[in-house]
Amino acid sequence: MSVPCVAVERERGEAVRARLADADLLDGDHEIAVDDGTIYVPVVDPSAVPADLADRIVERDAAERDRPRTPADLLGYEPSLERLGDIVILDEDDDERTREIADAVMASDLPCATVLNRASPIEGELRVRAWDVLAGNGTETVHREYGHEFALDVAEVYFSPRLATERHRVIERVDPGESVVDMFAGVGPYAVPMATRGADVVACDLNETAIAYLEENAERNGVTDRVTAVAGDVRETTAAYAESADRLVMNLPHSADAFLDTAVSLAGDDCVVHYYDIQHEDDPFGPGERAIRAAAGDAYDVAVETERVVRSYAPHEYNVCLDVRLTRT
Repeated sequence: MSVPCVAVERERGEAVRARLADADLLDGDHEIAVDDGTIYVPVVDPSAVPADLADRIVERDAAERDRPRTPADLLGYEPSLERLGDIVILDEDDDERTREIADAVMASDLPCATVLNRASPIEGELRVRAWDVLAGNGTETVHREYGHEFALDVAEVYFSPRLATERHRVIERVDPGESVVDMFAGVGPYAVPMATRGADVVACDLNETAIAYLEENAERNGVTDRVTAVAGDVRETTAAYAESADRLVMNLPHSADAFLDTAVSLAGDDCVVHYYDIQHEDDPFGPGERAIRAAAGDAYDVAVETERVVRSYAPHEYNVCLDVRLTRT
């Protein structure tokens, strides 16, 4: 098939390709070719090619690029999908559309072993939900995130891949030798990478299945010696770690305020708290800061180092994080 190409000397090829890519002019459906010292770069709109390259535009037969088939290619529209390991997650109410999307996912080249549809909201003390299995035969997977592996069962534990960037932001702040308490650790997406950075981490969770996966994930990632897994309510299981933490992770945004007295009891002389909250857009950070200050009382000076909107949670509500330093007075 004849397509417009920018033809330049081979030694200039990468620089010209990069310029065209920056201008969003590359034709991704056709292959770049080299012939007798000239490189031919297919473009989508020859009229938009920079003026100094305009005299280099030629028509040339170009091979079609072998591109993976996506669900959108098969459906004719872009479905809303979420990836978690080799599971694809849908959130659809219409049964016919749900089946159509699941079939397209399995027929596409998307790496996928299972397609699930959310069948309930997150419920209960353990924050899990029900699922409809549309394809495949299980709810267990291994998720990879910033070089770490996390085994989990989405029907038994809470895990959100959407928080990967936020987790990485916090993890990057950890220094070797820190003592960390992850108060609601789940399968270890904070605890395990923090241990990889050289911290000693006490990782607590009420969900015994999550703790079992946490222990497996510590082993998977080679940090068993730096992760202590504790099953049970953090308010009842952590007295041995009082006044020891250099850093606390409080990722239980609907009710973390109920655990602030425990957090203060765990804090060392200088402790950073990553406190997650869900609040109205009119005052997303104020309630959390006031609750932390009330819990700290006269025992600690409280300094808010970062106020961050993590994501929109619901209309007019934000999931936020406050990074707060507690310094013993």
